[in-house]
Amino acid sequence: MAEFVTLQENPKIKEYQEKLHGLRSDGVNKITEIKQAIAKVKKNPMIEYDKKPQILADYKKQLEEAKSLAKKNEAQDKILTKEAVAYANLAAKDYIKTVNATENEKIKTEKASFAQEIRKIKAEGNARIENAKSPSEKETARYELKTSLFDEKNKSQTIIERCRDAKKQAFTDHVTINRGLRNEKSNFIEDAQLGFINYKNSFKLSKFFLDNGLYIAIAIFFVVCIIIAPAIGAGNLLTLPNIFTILEQSSTRMFYALGVAGLILLAGTDLSVGRMVAMGSVVTGLILHPGTNIVKFFNMGPWNFTALPMGVRLIFALLLSILLCTAFCAFAGVFTAKLKIHPFISTLASQLIIYGLLFFGTTGTPVGSIDSSVKDLIGGRWVLGIINGELVTFPKLIIPAIIAIIVAWFIWNKTTFGKNMYAVGGNSEAASVSGISVFWVTMGVFIMAGIFYGCGAFLEAFRANASAGTGQGYEMDAIAACVVGGISFNGGIGKIGGAAIGVVIFTSLTYCLTFLHIDTNLQFVFKGLIIIAAVALDSIKYLKRK
Repeated sequence: MAEFVTLQENPKIKEYQEKLHGLRSDGVNKITEIKQAIAKVKKNPMIEYDKKPQILADYKKQLEEAKSLAKKNEAQDKILTKEAVAYANLAAKDYIKTVNATENEKIKTEKASFAQEIRKIKAEGNARIENAKSPSEKETARYELKTSLFDEKNKSQTIIERCRDAKKQAFTDHVTINRGLRNEKSNFIEDAQLGFINYKNSFKLSKFFLDNGLYIAIAIFFVVCIIIAPAIGAGNLLTLPNIFTILEQSSTRMFYALGVAGLILLAGTDLSVGRMVAMGSVVTGLILHPGTNIVKFFNMGPWNFTALPMGVRLIFALLLSILLCTAFCAFAGVFTAKLKIHPFISTLASQLIIYGLLFFGTTGTPVGSIDSSVKDLIGGRWVLGIINGELVTFPKLIIPAIIAIIVAWFIWNKTTFGKNMYAVGGNSEAASVSGISVFWVTMGVFIMAGIFYGCGAFLEAFRANASAGTGQGYEMDAIAACVVGGISFNGGIGKIGGAAIGVVIFTSLTYCLTFLHIDTNLQFVFKGLIIIAAVALDSIKYLKRK
């Protein structure tokens, strides 16, 4: 161990680093510096307008010189980089092996010491409890024993964690040095190995089950369903037609989950989703009905839009559905954003208003089917052919659902508004202090939800005859899908991909239960258990973070 040298102190690696720096300093590195300088000059308003061309010309001249030198040194750079990385890999292999052996020995020694210390603490503690002369002394001795055991466990865990961190750091140093030798270019294999080592050294079985227990249970349930289905004569559950049917049923519900996900991210919810669906689909059904509709909305009508071109009717139906859903979402959003009324109350109010208006306006009468030609165009299926003796068709509604996921992912992850959503959801007061408008972020989330609801409601009309009762209970399915997908009710935590996966999981659950001929009423029991389990796990994780 006397000759133990870290990778950063390895003289040969230092020599390679110095040589490569000498080759790159006036070449590739200079190119990067000059490009950054040019960008700053272009954006700098303090530089006089007539002086900028001369400054930029000087930089461009230097840039051409740097490029020429970089091209001249390119071959030598590649050869030296390859040689340096090869040597660094060999040195790192021995270094990591030594560090791992040293730290593993420390962990082994600490575990033995911990076991011995625990026995000693228990013996002394139990002796004190037995020799206690009064109940209060016994209680004190028990408390002190429990505290000593807890402290010793924390001390041992801290030492073991340090050893694991040292092993992780050894490989991290190896990757960092290799990146430097390659002029900050990463390597996929090294990154994958580093990710695996980080995961292995930080892995805890309790945390794994806390994070993934619900998904494991659901996966086991699906496996059991797949096995049981043929045994009870229900047929093969795992077929392409069944999978496509599940995805088709998920397609419109995806819009509702993507909408409510933003509100849950703000530690809120939305109870009006089902009524939004009914409102948008009724409007769509009225406009796209082939002929005169029997529904007289508020005794106005009868309605007949067949004089308009189909393209105009489609655009009109979509825009009106989005407009109405957005208007009611904004109505609820104002009360939440301005008056700090919880979304549970504001969306409950809008749900009741829409519910009353729809049933009073239509008397609960279904608007009837939409034009068959356009129904097949948007809500139909493409025939893929005969596979394993079955006609397989691909639902067209899956396409807009995929587009919606991509749009939502982009908003959440690639825009300032998306980052502000996380900030407001995590801590609205801190977000406000940092200059974020909590009011407009909250309003933006409600409006975004309304747009998703409007699009989903428009497409819902292509799946079934719309009425004021359409979408009953959809709000619960959308909220449950988000929670199952990992979007926390405590706010500020979650990913759009989780919501999408949650929709597919929840729809699959319902489809499997129906496929197995489970009574509809019992299906609510399964859903309820999954919802309470998901929320309970989320609460446990939140308490642990606190």
